[in-house]
Amino acid sequence: MTDSDISIVIPAYNEERGLDLLLARLVPLAVRKGWEVIVVDDGSTDNTESVARKHRARLAKHPYNKGYGASLKTGIRMAAGEIVITMDSDGQHKTGDIERLASFMDDYDMVVGKRNKAAGIRAPGKKVLSIVANYLSDMKIPDLNSGFRAFRKKTVKEFLHICPNGFSFSTTITLAYLRSAYSVKYVPVDVDIRVGRQSNVKFFKDGYKTFLLIIRVITLFNPLKVFIPASLFLLALGVLFTLYGIAAYGRAPNIGVLIILSSVFLFFMGVMSDQISSIRREKRLD
Repeated sequence: MTDSDISIVIPAYNEERGLDLLLARLVPLAVRKGWEVIVVDDGSTDNTESVARKHRARLAKHPYNKGYGASLKTGIRMAAGEIVITMDSDGQHKTGDIERLASFMDDYDMVVGKRNKAAGIRAPGKKVLSIVANYLSDMKIPDLNSGFRAFRKKTVKEFLHICPNGFSFSTTITLAYLRSAYSVKYVPVDVDIRVGRQSNVKFFKDGYKTFLLIIRVITLFNPLKVFIPASLFLLALGVLFTLYGIAAYGRAPNIGVLIILSSVFLFFMGVMSDQISSIRREKRLD
C-alpha cells in the first residue's frame, strides 16, 4: 500500500466551522502524502461548500439532505484510492491518527478508531444497541458507532446495498464485516470536543428510530439468535401451562396449547427470516 492509495471521505452537513478547522490541518498533510480528500456536502444551507472549495478538497454536493450514510456511499463510490478512510467533519478526529489506522490495513479488512472518551455511549438507546450488537456478533465491540475508520474500497462496496442512508451506517457496516468473517481491528484514538452545531443524533428524541435500528440489525444479521431463544421460552411456558392444567383439571388448557403453537410458529418465522437475511447479505458490487 502506498500513500496514493488512500482516499479520505468526509461527510458534512452544516459543518462549516468544524470542517474549516479539519481541512486546514488535513489538506496540507494530504498534499504532502498524496492522499485524496473528498468532502460530501449533504445539502448544507451554510457555507460548507465554500469551505471545501477554499481548501481545494474534492467536492461532491447533494441537492438536498440525504443522510450520513448516503454521504458516505457517495464518497466511497467517488474514491480513487484502494483504501478509504472516513472522518467526521466536526473536528473531533486528529489527522495524526490517519497513518496509524492505515498502517494496519495490510493485515486487516477494516480498522476502526476506538474513541478513548465516553463519546460512544450518550444515551440508553445507544447502550441497548451496543448490547444487542455484541450479542449478535458474538464479540465485544469496543466502539460501535465511530465515524473514524479505514477499509478497502473493494470490500466495503460489497455491503453498500444493505447499509442505510441515515446515522446507522456505522453500526450496519461494523456488523456486516464481523458477520462476514472479515478481520476488524480497533485502534485507540483521542478525540477533541466537536466544533460548531450540536450533533443531530439525539437518542432520547430519536428513541423510535433507535428501536427500529435494533430490530433491523437483529433481522438482518442474526435473527435465529433472537427467534430461537424466544421460541424455546414459549415452548417451555406452554408445556408448563399444559402440565398444570392436566394435573389440576384433568385436561390441557387452551392457553397452553396456544402458547406451544406460538412457539412453533415463531421457530419457523426465525428460520424464514434467517434465509431472507442471508439472501440480502449476499455480496454484490455496486
